[in-house]
Amino acid sequence: MIEINFDLTANDLQDKLARLWEVSAPKLRAIEADFPVGAGTPVMTIEGRYQAQGWTEWTQGFQFGSSILQFDATNVNEFLEIGRNATRERMASHVTHVGVHDHGFNNVSTYGNLRRLMLEGRIDHDPRELDFWELALKSSGAVQAARWNSTIDGDGYIYSFNGPHSLFCDTIRSLRSLSLAFQLGQSLMAENDEPICLFDRMLQHARSTARYSVYYGEGRDTYDVNGRVAHESIFNTNDGRYRCPSTQQGYSPFTTWTRGQAWIMAGYPEQLEFLQSVSDETLVQYGGRAEIEAMMFKAARAACDYYISETPCDGIPYWDTGASGLSQLADHQNKPADPFNDFEPVDSSAAAIGAQGLLRLGRLLKGTDDENATRYWQAGLTVVSRLLEEPYLSTDENHQGLLLHSIYHRPRGWDHTPEGSEIPRGEACMWGDYHLREVALYLQRIVANEPYYKFFDA
Repeated sequence: MIEINFDLTANDLQDKLARLWEVSAPKLRAIEADFPVGAGTPVMTIEGRYQAQGWTEWTQGFQFGSSILQFDATNVNEFLEIGRNATRERMASHVTHVGVHDHGFNNVSTYGNLRRLMLEGRIDHDPRELDFWELALKSSGAVQAARWNSTIDGDGYIYSFNGPHSLFCDTIRSLRSLSLAFQLGQSLMAENDEPICLFDRMLQHARSTARYSVYYGEGRDTYDVNGRVAHESIFNTNDGRYRCPSTQQGYSPFTTWTRGQAWIMAGYPEQLEFLQSVSDETLVQYGGRAEIEAMMFKAARAACDYYISETPCDGIPYWDTGASGLSQLADHQNKPADPFNDFEPVDSSAAAIGAQGLLRLGRLLKGTDDENATRYWQAGLTVVSRLLEEPYLSTDENHQGLLLHSIYHRPRGWDHTPEGSEIPRGEACMWGDYHLREVALYLQRIVANEPYYKFFDA
């Protein structure tokens, strides 16, 4: 269980945050030099150098989005130009990619961040450039919403790259693309010019994910523990019936892959924040604000509670809560995570993603449930504080990664195991680096009393 530091404040992290951006800059420059046009997309490091890994190009938005976040935090124009030019020249194929569930990752991290900065006045206002970014975001949301399958209970879901039978919990954060496109007035047009509401599809997917991906201790199956998360939910495509949990990257369908849990932790609070920008009148036809928010809060709180209870005391999780090697690590939940053990790797990227969810959820509950608001907020600060220290923060300029000890695909053995180690360790990944920068920017803006960091325009 996480030993939450209730005395820690966001202000206490200022020196650590400054150090993060200092060590981040040369890493971004090194990646830019190693990955010109045509060199592929950096995914994860091997012996400190980023490598492409051809599965789906789901990390390119994190690559260029990281430079945009670096500018946001430091005002160094070099990084704005890297991110802006790369978005213009290299992200168009991601906008119209019909084969993936990753639009929120790729396009909100690039076009969305640039739009946000212009609306905040951080970039000189250029109506034509803003139109370009907004057209990309409208198109991205509609294309993502078209990747759709229906369930027997009257809802539906954006299906994963595995096919129409497959709902990934990851996709909860890609709902940002649908929400942004809806806010910009976009619809998905179907046969006979029938408009399909992107907000409706966002809510349907959120309900399906909450219903099938998140467990609540309500007796669904033998392994129904409150807050446990299934990476993948499988449906019969003939009739839309739910069949079973599954996983691609976790240890088993009946354990919790912690990065999947982290997506749930971050995704629902962000959509709850977005709902604050939607009128009560709009929400009435979808069940009303109380019903919708209750569904999202239930999923977010369950996942965050499980993370707090099942994660080692310093807030850094192992890659799966049920991985068999954990039995060899005596009392591992009551000790700091050990990335140098011989049995199971930790996943710092899950911590970086999940920490943002804890912080956002804590902020949302302030004034209505102050005790838990404080618990979630302080847990988030505790996790971030640990990530901003070694051995997780990479201070070696010769290592291109920023956040060490992340895991990509343990079952397939894609992660690098260094000589002399029994498990993968010491490497970084694009999503881990991006989300460490993002949660750092989130806190930095709060400390500096700058506009609250969110993916949409209030």
